[in-house]
Amino acid sequence: MCRGRVENPPGRGFNRPSLSRANRRQHDLKKGMTMRLAVLLSVWLGTSGFVHSADPTAVEDPAPPKVAGTADNTTPPAPKPYARVKTNKAAKPLSKQARTHSWTGFLGPTHNGVSTETHLLKTWPKTGPAKVWELAAGDGYASPAIRHPFLVYPHRVGNDVVVECLHAETGQKFWEHKFATAYRDRLGYSSGPRSTPVIEGNRVHIYTAEGFLICLELATGRKIWQRSLSTEFQVPQDFFGAVGTPLLVGDRLVINIGKVGGPCVAAFHTLSGKLLWVSGKKWGPSYASPRLVKIHGKTRVLVFAGGESRPSTGGLMLIDPSNGKLELEFPWRSKKYESVNASCPLVVGGNRIFVSASYQTGSALLEVGKDLSSHKVVWQMPDAEHNTEPNQLGLHWSTPLIKDGYLYGFDGRNEPDASLVCVDLKVGRVVWREEPEWEQTVTVQGVEQTLTLSPLRGSFLQADGQALVLGELGQLMWMDLSPKGYKITQRSSLFLARESWCPPVISRGLLYISQNMRDPVTRTTARLICYDLRRP
Repeated sequence: MCRGRVENPPGRGFNRPSLSRANRRQHDLKKGMTMRLAVLLSVWLGTSGFVHSADPTAVEDPAPPKVAGTADNTTPPAPKPYARVKTNKAAKPLSKQARTHSWTGFLGPTHNGVSTETHLLKTWPKTGPAKVWELAAGDGYASPAIRHPFLVYPHRVGNDVVVECLHAETGQKFWEHKFATAYRDRLGYSSGPRSTPVIEGNRVHIYTAEGFLICLELATGRKIWQRSLSTEFQVPQDFFGAVGTPLLVGDRLVINIGKVGGPCVAAFHTLSGKLLWVSGKKWGPSYASPRLVKIHGKTRVLVFAGGESRPSTGGLMLIDPSNGKLELEFPWRSKKYESVNASCPLVVGGNRIFVSASYQTGSALLEVGKDLSSHKVVWQMPDAEHNTEPNQLGLHWSTPLIKDGYLYGFDGRNEPDASLVCVDLKVGRVVWREEPEWEQTVTVQGVEQTLTLSPLRGSFLQADGQALVLGELGQLMWMDLSPKGYKITQRSSLFLARESWCPPVISRGLLYISQNMRDPVTRTTARLICYDLRRP
């Protein structure tokens, strides 16, 4: 038995410990350092082409896109059955008691993984909630975006990025839009899209791993405009390509593009695609998405920046979305070259910001002054390797939950280091740290195995009074969380596949889960699965 690992007969590729896989990728990264350094030098020695004046809007657009009309056609084609979609059981009717919402971007309508949906199913059979439909997916780590009846999901099939628009409830197809891609992940991970689509009215915006920003008409899939931000702003590929989901703020999309020497952040008009402002010039593109927050009652954007660089640099930025004014910078980044900032920062109590990273970086709580440009550090916590310190916290990529003054998150950089923690936000103290585990027996190629499983570096969705958790290997569970501990009230194994890193998505009582890798037990390949969580 082993914690959180799937053991297979020799030769199937699943019998390698997770750390050996990580070490192999680390070795591949080091082999590519020379090439990467040459690329960076060529950029550093050139000129940026951008003038960072006192007015962040005083910047010339390097390549304003051509606009093909407006998104005024709101009549979609009739949805049709789709060969890539397997239908199972129709969803139950939506209860009149249920409160529902759309899910138009990363982490949902509140930008923090908190759902306001109610009247959700809390118990189900051992196999999990009833499946409504499932899409045979290609490569990628993107979550779907939903505005009923449209569900938009980008993935990679062969050498194309395919943007699917399906009926969110039936899985029938409205349209697809595809375009060629040459992106290849340097470390052997999936080479598909990472960013969640952003739906705005009758437009949907797609951001790809190689830096294409594309605006499509939501009802029809017709392209309105397109930009290649990596080319226009001379942004190197970085460790994992373009990852962070653009943030919709009114009529603009805010993106951490991370050009070497600046701009770090840019805003683009949703109707025309034109550059509106740029901000910052110190840090590169991270893997955390920008967040819209209120600080002292004022609307601001949080960007947790920092990509591949020598020395490694990055940190928190507080930006006025109306004009791009950079009001606060707080350096927070690992000293290791092979590191990332990936967990989205959160606002606590209206004037404090929580930020966290792994790779021996740690966590901090900042208190922002009323002028929005000053701050003090309330507390800091280290991130020690392999949980060697009792009071430590270093979130890798998942977004934690905040409830009644306590933070709940999955700590740990690697699978064996992962644990579920509760932190008292007032004083920065770990209240408890647990490693939820259970045994599961599976049969692989006629060989019976007993596994000790765990959520590992799971993902949270706070909904209907509980925490809905998706474990890293495909386990779905409802949890009660409090300073006294955790309690799993319902648990099922939906599949047994690595890299289940996309947060759960919920809209109108339906749950959408991404299986990103092959399941060696059932032999199912990557899928986007719709489950029925509607209570009668």
